Order: sequence, then C-alpha cells, then structure tokens
Amino acid sequence: MTKNTWVNWAGQQRCTPAVVAAPRDVEELAAIVTDAAAAGRTVRVAGSGHSFTDAVLTDGTLIDLSGLNKVLDVDVANGRVRMEVGISLHAASPLLHAHGLAFPNLGDIDTQSLAGATATATHGTGSRLRNISAALHSVEVLGADGTRTELNEQTDPDGWKAARVSVGALGVVTAATVQLEPSFVLECVEKPVPLAELLDSIDEFADGSAHFEFFAFPHSQTAMTKTINRTSAPEKPRGKVSEWINDILVANHVYDGMCRLGRRIPATIPMIHRAATLAGSNNRQVDRSYRVFSTPRLVKFNEMEYAIPRAHAAAAIREILELGRQFGTPMPIEVRWVAPDDAFLSPASGRETCYIAVHQYQGMVWEPYFRACEAVFDAYDGRPHWGKRHFQTAETLRSRYPEWNRFTEVRRRFDPTGVFANDYVNRVLGTLD
Repeated sequence: MTKNTWVNWAGQQRCTPAVVAAPRDVEELAAIVTDAAAAGRTVRVAGSGHSFTDAVLTDGTLIDLSGLNKVLDVDVANGRVRMEVGISLHAASPLLHAHGLAFPNLGDIDTQSLAGATATATHGTGSRLRNISAALHSVEVLGADGTRTELNEQTDPDGWKAARVSVGALGVVTAATVQLEPSFVLECVEKPVPLAELLDSIDEFADGSAHFEFFAFPHSQTAMTKTINRTSAPEKPRGKVSEWINDILVANHVYDGMCRLGRRIPATIPMIHRAATLAGSNNRQVDRSYRVFSTPRLVKFNEMEYAIPRAHAAAAIREILELGRQFGTPMPIEVRWVAPDDAFLSPASGRETCYIAVHQYQGMVWEPYFRACEAVFDAYDGRPHWGKRHFQTAETLRSRYPEWNRFTEVRRRFDPTGVFANDYVNRVLGTLD
C-alpha cells in the first residue's frame, strides 16, 4: 500500500488517495476494506481507467483489482464461467475461447475490467442484444464489514438487478458468474453509405444485421457503416502487417495526425472529415468474435454518450451533427443500438435504445459542445453512460429511471454509511441521509 497519484486513460481525471491497495486475493481485499471503514476512509475501486468521469476519484482508499483476475470455474455444459472481476475483457476472451465459450457481445474496445465494464453498463451494438452487464448470472459483493454476499435472481432479485449496474455504490464486486455462448465466428463488413439514405431508413439498417453501427462526421455526407453477422465460415485472422496497417497505422496514428492538424488549424476540419470517411471504409474481416468486436484505441479524447429511445434516433442524430458543425470537432459521432434489459440503472433499462456518442480531441475545448449536445439528449429523455462525461445530478436523473427508488433501497441496505461513495456517486445517485 503506497500513496500515489491515479490518472485515468484519457489523462483528464486524477486523484491522490491516502491509500492505494492492490490485493492479491479476496481475504486481503476484505482486510483492506475493513481497515478503511474503521479509519473513516471512503473506498473506491479502479478498473482500467477507461471512464471519462470522476467515478473513481477518492482521497480515501483506492483499490486496484487487477490482481483478482482468475477464472475460478468453468461449466461448459451450461455455458457459465465464474471469474474474478479484476480480469480484463481482453484477457478473458481467449481464456474463454479455449473452453469453447464467448461473450454474446462486446464493445469496440476490450481493455476494461469485467468489474468496470459491468458497473457502468458498457455495451456493444445489436438491436436484439443487451449490454455486457446483462450476461451476469450472479455477482459477489464485499461490504464495508468484509462480508461477501452472493446475489442472483433467486436469492435477491432486487440486489441482483442493482448490482449488475451499480457504479460501485454497493460495495466491491469481487467475482461474477457470467452466462456465455459457444464460441462463434463473425464477418465484419465496413462500407460507406450516404448519410441521408441511412437516416431515412435507420430502423431497417439497425435491424438488418446482428450488430450494426456507424460513424458520421459532421462535414461529410457519407457515413462509415459497420455490419457484423455470424458466419459458418472458418476464421481467417489477418496477417500481422495487415492488422497493424489497418488498426494501428491508419485508424490511430494517421487519424491522430489529422486530429492534431484540426486542433491547430480549425479551417481544415471539413477536409479532415471527408478524408477520414474515405480512409476508413471498405474493409472486410472474418475472425473469432472477440477479435472482430474490439480494436485498439490509441487516440486520446473526451467522450459523452447518451442512451435515447430508438424511435428518436434519426432526429437526434441530425441535431447532434449540426452541433458538431457549429463547435468544430475533428472527431465523428458513433451510433449503436442495444436491446432492453432490467438492471435498475442500466441506461437501456425497459426500452429499445439507441446510443449516440460524441467526442472531442484531446487538448480541445469540449465542455460547451458537450453541454449543447446534452441539451438535445435531455429533450429526448436521454440517460447518460455512467462512465462518460455528463452534467446530470440525482435530481435530473431520478425521473428517467422507473426503478430508481428500488436501487436506492438496495444501496441503503448494502452501504448505509456511504463507505463506497465519492463526490460522483453522491452527485449522480444522491446521498443516503
């Protein structure tokens, strides 16, 4: 345990906790938590640092769960695997594949820990597929007194629905049993589509494949679409050189250089948008699911993402693209779809959902642009991604979540004294007075 400064992936959130602890097992973790509670320190958990909010920040005890990264039990017959939640999605996927299993869906990056990805309702895309936390069959939560409680749909339905997306407000989630699927191969086709055509037929595009998403640049009339479906074809991993050229050189280094140019000379942004659309289209990949779902993201930026009812998708996208033209960002918006689920704080809880993400390149002013976008999302009853920039409070969010009070009751039951709260938790979920 040492005093140290913690910084998130994007480099925009940092804190200096009184204690930074990296337990090697659950018993050591329990001792750390009980010591912190006895000393009057709050406790927060750091995953991979991929959240853009201040969700992790604390001046108390910060716990690094990366040492709790083991696969504990594999039930191939039922497709269930017990894992410690410090494991990253990137590390878990090949281990699961060795047993013939895979996550039903993943996001476009996989560096997050299982704990962080599920606590913030991280998602991929697929109008008939739910976010990653929906795959949690059961979860183990460690409380301030060091005791561990196993939650599932039978033993504690409300606790289970709260713990799947908890923003770390209930305790330390230590392990989870995840419902998986037999390993599968995906075919991904990336191609340009006229933006007007896409928006006019947006529901047909969203429902026309298992996984559909697109990127749109405010100054381009062409969208970069990505269509992914399962295939019976054998996997064809790309060669190392081809993979590096596509995923690292073009998608990261060249694009980063373009964004730097846009930051330095804003008048070049329309040209950058058109060039980026051309450079990023017309690719095909056939490979294992987890290799297709996720790609490296090296370009640093700020991000806001909102979940809105999918019926409003086209109208909201048009408004957000107009704001992108007004505020001058070299970066695109990203649009994805998620099926409803029943976790109390899932942004997709109870409704068919379209996610719209906006970005601003590192070093560029982001707050006025994001506030203007948030006003649009608010008008469509938007719910923010818990790990990405937003300006909401418990007062503004309560009415957007039908089961808000049920989550609060579970939180009161598991952490009545607020050991696992910080400024972010108290701001967006309220205090337990």
